[in-house]
Amino acid sequence: IVAVVPGKGAIAVFSPRLDEAGNSVKAQKVIEYVTNKLDFNLFSPRSVGLKGE
Repeated sequence: IVAVVPGKGAIAVFSPRLDEAGNSVKAQKVIEYVTNKLDFNLFSPRSVGLKGE
């Protein structure tokens, strides 16, 4: 799975177990975790940074 936030960054993750749609189950969880920690949001004008800093 590749996730891109224009002007901020990108992440690519793979894990063998796939869901019914053919997406990597663990990769989805990793991307969700990382994007939440870094406050990556496609619609947010804020710059990237760790929450609480």
